[in-house]
Amino acid sequence: MRLLAALATGVCVALAAAVALGRTPRLPTLPTRRRQEVTDRQLWLVQAGVHLTPQQFVAASAALGLVVFALVTAVTDTPVVALVPAASAALGPRVYYGRVRARRMQEVQQAWPDGLREIIAGVAAGMSLSQAVVLLSRNGPEPLRRAFARFPVLVRVLGVAPALEVVKEELADPTSDRVIEVLLLAHERGGRLVTEILRDLAEATTDDVRTLAEITTSGLEQKINARAVFVLPWAVLLALTARPGHFRDFYQSPAGVVVVVIAGIASLLGMWLVGRLGREPTEERMLGGAATPAPPGVEP
Repeated sequence: MRLLAALATGVCVALAAAVALGRTPRLPTLPTRRRQEVTDRQLWLVQAGVHLTPQQFVAASAALGLVVFALVTAVTDTPVVALVPAASAALGPRVYYGRVRARRMQEVQQAWPDGLREIIAGVAAGMSLSQAVVLLSRNGPEPLRRAFARFPVLVRVLGVAPALEVVKEELADPTSDRVIEVLLLAHERGGRLVTEILRDLAEATTDDVRTLAEITTSGLEQKINARAVFVLPWAVLLALTARPGHFRDFYQSPAGVVVVVIAGIASLLGMWLVGRLGREPTEERMLGGAATPAPPGVEP
């Protein structure tokens, strides 16, 4: 048992060092894997603010799972009890950064009404639309400053319309799609109606943001309760097996292994069902396209 814990710890330390040095082992890829799938994973990480490749992210998650497995095994002397906590820890970064990504996207959506008003003020002051958007990237609300941080460079490299397209695909949400499509139309057509169109868009976006906030708030309590129901039984099991005794002896026996495996499958299946049933309705992107790669020499 100690040998197994030591082996898991050694593997995890090696993977952590490889991630820190940027030399993670490359996993073999299937020849049928599409390029777009890899691009989507990288886009997800960019939206979550994670500066890792998908392979590095998977390696770091696996290393965390191995650390938890080794620690729980060392405490309980029962490897089967450590399986579910280790699996939960390995999935933890995906869940955590999924929430970070959702929060960042929500912040961008909530910032659009104020951002549009700043663009309107810039256009009304005599700026071109591109100048107003560049000013937004420097002085606008923080979420939009972060989202448009590369826009001034992209404008010089690509032009206004392609730069807006790149930002749109990086944000990849329906609200931003509508806003940026209107900005593209305003850039192409110009004219006196631009300010009125942007004002109407700001009012419509405000209504969308208010509706999304109400939907998110209504399901928060149910999500917290579901996660508590998942965590508490396993916390009790760890407490029971932390010391030698009848409980540890039982869960080291074949019957105990069967009980833990069945309970683990039921717990993970329950969490998956709760996640599916409690998933917030998401608006389909009607104006989005394939992920647009950054031009050479422009870092994400």
